[in-house]
Amino acid sequence: MHTKGIKNFVYRMLCGFLLGTTIIAPGVSSSIMAVIMGIYNDLIEIVSAPFKNLKKNIIYVIPLGIGAVISVLTLIQAFNWLFKYYPAPAYMLFIGLMIGSLPTVFKEALVDGFKKRYIIGLLVAFAIALTVGMLGKYGVSFTENTSSLWYFSLSGTIAGMSSMVPGMSISMILMLLGVYRDMLDATAAFDILRMAPVVICFAIGMILFSNITKRVFKRYHGFGYFMVIGFMSGSIIGVFLSIPNIESHIVISVLTLLSGLFVSFFFQWLGKRLNVSDKTVSTQN
Repeated sequence: MHTKGIKNFVYRMLCGFLLGTTIIAPGVSSSIMAVIMGIYNDLIEIVSAPFKNLKKNIIYVIPLGIGAVISVLTLIQAFNWLFKYYPAPAYMLFIGLMIGSLPTVFKEALVDGFKKRYIIGLLVAFAIALTVGMLGKYGVSFTENTSSLWYFSLSGTIAGMSSMVPGMSISMILMLLGVYRDMLDATAAFDILRMAPVVICFAIGMILFSNITKRVFKRYHGFGYFMVIGFMSGSIIGVFLSIPNIESHIVISVLTLLSGLFVSFFFQWLGKRLNVSDKTVSTQN
C-alpha cells in the first residue's frame, strides 16, 4: 500500500472511531460528523447503492468499521456506568453535544440562502420532537414493553432511517423512543442474540432510506436542514425537561454540559484540521 493509500486508510480509521463515538455518545450526529470529516458524500453514495462497485466499497468501509468497533468497545462501559450512577450529568452531556452541533447544521441550512417557508418545517419538526419528549417525561410509552425484541428492532429500523439525515443523532432517536438505556445495557453485556436483530434492522433502515435522504436534501436542501434544526431544538428541550434529580448533581451537570460543548467544538475543529477532501478520499472508491 503506497503512502497516499496508507494515509487514507489511517484517516478513515479515525473517521470510523469518531463515527463509533456518535453511536454511543448521546447527541452527536453521525452524519454531521461525516460531513465535518469530509466523507459524508462517499458514505451516502455507498449506502444508497451498496452492491455497485462492491469490491471498492468494501475496501473503503473496512477501516471505518475497524475504527467504529474500537470506539464502541472503548466507550460502551464508560457510558453505561455514567447513565447508571449519574443520569442527570449524562443527559446534560447529551444536551451539550447537541447544542454544539447546532451551528454546523445552521450554517449548512443557509448555504443557499433563507426562505420564509423554512420556518414551517422548523416549527413542525420542533413540535414533533418536543411532543415525543414530553410523552416520555410523563411516562406515556409507545408500547407496554419498550425492552421487547420487536420494539428494539423497530427502534433500530427508525434509527437506521435517520442515521444518514444530517444533524440527526442515533442515540437521540433511541432516547426519544425510550430504548437507549436498554440498548446500552444489552450492548455492554455483549448480548448478541438481543442486539443482532437490531443491527440488521438498523442496516436495512439505513439502506432503504438513504436514497430518499439523498434526493430530499439535494432538492430541498434548506427546508430539510431547518427541519433538522427544529427536531434538534425540540429534542434538547424535551430531554432537559425529563432529566431526573438534576438538583442533586447541579455542579457536575454544568461541568458535563460544558464538556459536551467542548467535545462537539473539538470534533468540528479536528475535522477541519485533518480533513481529507471528498475528492482525495474517493480515489480508492
